[in-house]
Amino acid sequence: MPVFDLSHTPLRELNSALHTLGAGSNDALFEVVNPRGHHAVAVGIDAPVTVEVKGSVGYYCAGMNDGGTVTIHGSAGPGVAENMMSGTVVIEGDASQYAGATGRGGLLVIKGNAASRCGISMKGIDIVVHGSIGHMSAFMGQSGHLVVCGDAGEALGDSIYEAKLFVRGSVKSLGADCIEKEMRPEHLEKLAELLAKAGVTHAKPEEFKRYGSARKLYNFNIDNADAY
Repeated sequence: MPVFDLSHTPLRELNSALHTLGAGSNDALFEVVNPRGHHAVAVGIDAPVTVEVKGSVGYYCAGMNDGGTVTIHGSAGPGVAENMMSGTVVIEGDASQYAGATGRGGLLVIKGNAASRCGISMKGIDIVVHGSIGHMSAFMGQSGHLVVCGDAGEALGDSIYEAKLFVRGSVKSLGADCIEKEMRPEHLEKLAELLAKAGVTHAKPEEFKRYGSARKLYNFNIDNADAY
């Protein structure tokens, strides 16, 4: 198992090693120690490799992940798992702002809390937050699922498209065109699947409420001008 100690190994060497993995490579597990808040750790993975980061990281960790499994044994700075395509990213601690932004696929699990704009412009990613999220989360969310076991801040789902939001706790306020929607059996089934994948044991699907688009901002309407 390759071990990269970022206290003396340049970050470029780690990311280069992850980018040059060939088909059938024996290097399936990487360990990163002493990350010390480095930015852009384990970005651009495009192979089914596992990366264990033993500590907290800075900006854009695991960005553009496509098939890898990255676990951060600490907290993550802004933009973790940004534009993820597939695979899994797990944060054992908290995540800063815009976690999972523009994500197109895969699963992002945040076992602590997430700051503002979690899942902004999400395009198919599934995000499960064991704790609470900050304001403007899922802004312009196009598709995918955002599951929040705690509370949500102001303007949840502002200008949302077709992303599905599930919140167990309180919502400080809903954004423009975001409304509470009926929780149907298929939603409970999907929610149960996501909670199981994310290792959530303290919450049940029946305890959540579902939020989504009222579909009133898809086309310009003068009567809704104040909401644009």
